[in-house]
Parts: sequence; structure tokens; C-alpha cells
Amino acid sequence: MTDTTFTNHQNPTFLQACLRQATPHTPVWLMRQAGRYLPEYLATRVKAGNSFMGLATNVDYATEVTLQPLDRFPLDAAILFSDILTIPDAMGLGLSFGVGEGPRFASPVRDETAVDKLAVPDLDKLRYVFDAVSSIRKALTQADGKSRVPLIGFSGSPWTLACYMVEGAGSSDYRLVKTMLYSRPDLMHRILATNADSVAAYLNAQIEAGAQAVMIFDSWGGVLADGAFQDFSLAYTARVLAQLKTSHTDANGNTIRIPRIVFTKGGGLWLQEMAALDCDVLGLDWTVNLGKARAAIGGEEYAPGVSGPGKALQGNIDPNVLFAQPAQIEAEVARVLDSFGTPYQGAGTGPSHIFNLGHGISQYTPPENVAALVDAVHRHSRASRGLQALRA
Repeated sequence: MTDTTFTNHQNPTFLQACLRQATPHTPVWLMRQAGRYLPEYLATRVKAGNSFMGLATNVDYATEVTLQPLDRFPLDAAILFSDILTIPDAMGLGLSFGVGEGPRFASPVRDETAVDKLAVPDLDKLRYVFDAVSSIRKALTQADGKSRVPLIGFSGSPWTLACYMVEGAGSSDYRLVKTMLYSRPDLMHRILATNADSVAAYLNAQIEAGAQAVMIFDSWGGVLADGAFQDFSLAYTARVLAQLKTSHTDANGNTIRIPRIVFTKGGGLWLQEMAALDCDVLGLDWTVNLGKARAAIGGEEYAPGVSGPGKALQGNIDPNVLFAQPAQIEAEVARVLDSFGTPYQGAGTGPSHIFNLGHGISQYTPPENVAALVDAVHRHSRASRGLQALRA
């Protein structure tokens, strides 16, 4: 029997919300919460030779920086410190990060010969990721054996990986990858199939190593045209999910439910179609109204002609709100929470919300503003539940 009570957690609110269970407050974590906005992160990066990959491939450093935001803020989940592009790096494409620059591949995939060489990578080449997951889980385990907060593992989506693999770096117009998509869709489908099977194997290995939830970042799904999104992004995210573990048996013989999260930046147009994905949570960017999303896919009937439990929703404050003053941050937090409404508070399951940014936190964000945001989420969400209880 799969345990969904999470008794081995000091703070299970994130996992409970993922499975649409009642929580005493709305859990909050932040995409890219371990990063350059924290001075302690920058200090650790110096120790790693000022190298991003030097951090990510060193188990001790990866553990250290994963825990840094938790030591500073009362966040409700940790997310593995790594990068979405570790899979194509393990495929031999040569990932690097220049100082002050984004990711770059030495060997982009731009023709049939390069596509022919692609294969699901040997997972031993990603052993540093799985070792980091195990190390972080150990560091999060308290003296009483309970986990301080859950640990989230992640990967880029098949389409997002393909964007970087073909472009060779970030892009403003996605000209190269879209040229292949339209002129040689057969090659693009081959890349995406290999990517999907690789992502599934990679995330399952993270679960085996100790990740308690996994997330697929479809960071560039929103750059696709309608129709192309369904064929080249959504279909391959579904292929990943079809292969993912939904539970894991730990060393003590306990079978634990593993929530699966999908986030498509710019995906609000296709929310109804994403509702049919075999996942537990849909992440939303700041362009989507949470109340409308809750009404559409957060209830018991979540898609036309498809019955079953709705999706938990994650998001979705604009990261740039964090450059405002604390009073404005608190007001925006309240607006986002109120737009969702009070989550379900019964004994079963119902609409639930995980607070997050609509995309990754900026490196220029003042840490004290993050503290103001986390505090506001906890205070306002607790107060709204108390008011509901009084009315009842």
C-alpha cells in the first residue's frame, strides 16, 4: 500500500498540496531558489573555482548550496542544485558556462549525422547528480529520522532540451530549432523521442536516489505555435510521464507516493490540454489567473470528457515583484493567494495551491525581499484558512 500521509516529514505541506490534500498554510518554494542572489552561494561558487559546473558536479558543494536558502528562509521544499541541461551534456554535446554567460554546447545537433549519434546516455555519466540527491536527503534528515522538508528533483523537458541542443545556446528567436522543426520534422521527432526516454530514465534514477517529487521544466514550450506545441512539446512530455515512477519503496520498506510536476512557461493557452497530462501538479506563469485555472482544471472534473481528480496548481507571482518594497510584495502575495481562493480543507482531496514564482528568481533579487515574500505567504494563507473556519 502506498503511504500518502507523509509521517516521516517534519513539514509535509508541499507533498500534501501536490496530492491535493489539506494543509495548514499554502506551501512555498521558489524556482532557482539556490542561486546568485544569495551571498553565501557566491562564496561557495568561489570555492568551486567560480564555476557553475564545478558546483554542480561536486556532491559536497551541490549539497551545501541546496541547503543555503533553507537555512535563510522557512521554505517548504528544497530543490536539487543542478542544471536542466545535464542530459545533453552526458550525450557528449559538451556543456559549458562562461563567466557571466548562459549555457553553451560545443557540439550542437544541426544535421542528420548529429541526430544519428544521439542516444539515451549512460546514467553513470550523471552519477554526480544522483549522489548529490542522496547527500542532500541525508542532510535534510533530522535526528528523529524525519525529513526537514521534501526534496524535488528535476529535468528540462524534451522540447526545452532540444532547443538548447540545436541552437547550441540560449536564443532570442529559436530560428535554428524551428527551422529544423518545420523543414525536417522527422529529425526533430527523433531528437525528442531520445530526449523523452532520457528524461524519464534520469528522473527515475533521481527518485531511486531519494528525490521525493520530480518536476519537468518546459521552459520554452511557450515559444511554439499552436499545433506545434501539441506535437513537439506536449506529446513528448506525456511520453516522459508515461514512464515515470509514481511511487518508491524506501530502505525501510515504506512505499511513498512521488508527485510529478509539469511547468510550461507561456503555456496558459493550452491549460485545458495540459490538464489531461498524467501528472499531479501544473505550474503556471504570471500570465494565468489562478482562479480561472482552478475553475477549469483544479476541481473534480478537470477536462471536457475526462473524469477524475483535478490538478494541484503551482505559481505564479511575477519574479520582478521581488524588486518592490516589502509592503508591495505583501500586497501582491495577498492578491495571488486571493485569486486562487482558500484551498480545500476537508479530509479528502480538493483544489490545492503551491506558491511559487512564475519563473526563476533573478540574480539581482535582494534576499530580504525573499524573506518578506515567504513570510507573507505563510501569514496570509494561515489567516485565510482561519477565517474560513470561523465562517464554518
